[in-house]
Amino acid sequence: MSIAAAIATAGLAHMFGDYLIQSDWMAQEKTKRWWPAVAHALTYGIPFLFVTQSPLALLVIISTHAVIDRYRLARHVVWFKNQFAPSAFRPPHTPTGHGADRPDWLAVWLLIIADNVLHMLINVAAVVWL
Repeated sequence: MSIAAAIATAGLAHMFGDYLIQSDWMAQEKTKRWWPAVAHALTYGIPFLFVTQSPLALLVIISTHAVIDRYRLARHVVWFKNQFAPSAFRPPHTPTGHGADRPDWLAVWLLIIADNVLHMLINVAAVVWL
């Protein structure tokens, strides 16, 4: 599959799995306990059955999704990239990875975007190369 086709199909599968299939219980509890994170990752993987038949790609997509969501890894990525600034501008390690001076609504949306980018990079790589 070409990278362009993988971006389109994996993007649709990601949106379907992360936003349409995910229940409120999964969304609220996946960062607190493994069971909701695993349940979400398994249901998240369902649309990818139409994108790839590679068991290894599906395993990578599902397992990394569970780990990224369970530990909110996107906030660590955001925090890390913000360390490449003069020390006066480096935020503490907050729940969103942004400084306390950032409006809450903006910090949350930037974190959601970073989370989606992480998932999409992994998903497209898995679909194309596995």
